[in-house]
Amino acid sequence: MQGTLKRVACMREDLVCMNKQLSAASVSVIVPAMNEAENLPHVFATLPDWIDEVILVDGNSTDDTIAVARRLRPDLRVVVQSRRGKGNALIEGFQAARGDIIVMIDADGSTDGREIRSFVDTLLTGADFAKGSRYAPGGGSDDLSPWRSLGNKVLTGLTNLLYGTSYTDLCYGYNAFWARHLEALDLDCDGFEIETLMNVRAAQAGLVIREVPSHERSRIHGASNLNAVRDGWRVLKTIMRERTRGTAVTTQTQVALAK
Repeated sequence: MQGTLKRVACMREDLVCMNKQLSAASVSVIVPAMNEAENLPHVFATLPDWIDEVILVDGNSTDDTIAVARRLRPDLRVVVQSRRGKGNALIEGFQAARGDIIVMIDADGSTDGREIRSFVDTLLTGADFAKGSRYAPGGGSDDLSPWRSLGNKVLTGLTNLLYGTSYTDLCYGYNAFWARHLEALDLDCDGFEIETLMNVRAAQAGLVIREVPSHERSRIHGASNLNAVRDGWRVLKTIMRERTRGTAVTTQTQVALAK
């Protein structure tokens, strides 16, 4: 009985400590969206109530995406995208963010907002960049086809070979990082290769990177704009181009699994 009481007391102390840490760091969640009105109720329902701001970056939707989002979250901030592409949407959302921590999730229901806590905890315990992984123990996917999975593994292996990293999942868009590292990432692309560019430049900058297990769900409504061949080619070109841009990766950059 006494042992049980001690464990309960320790759990309470840990919870109090974590709440203090959360209150000391503000969190912005960036949601790029184009014609996702049907999916937003599902996505926003998973977002924790302790996050400080949600920024919807609208890619000039022709449905009620903005109206639905504002109805769901009256405190929502909306950024209307100036160009096209997921990369451009995220970059403009990052620039608008006011939080100490920036989290990027998808608007199609594939990323679970309840996992944000794990990403934020990873940053609060020492990481600079918390990278989601569907292949890390505890992660998974309901959406990855065998063909896309094979392509991802090949591109991940090539990146690890060229940059000295140990990523398990290069092409996954659920990530979080301290906003103070935006300058080091220096993002400048428009398409789906944005995740690869972030991962490579985080490594080149010597940031402390930890992978966070994440379970990807299938898109709830609508069709994806992702094209495996076209976007895979853009990812490959990004990997090769960045090799001539950066310097050798430091040992600090070796990727670890978040505890």
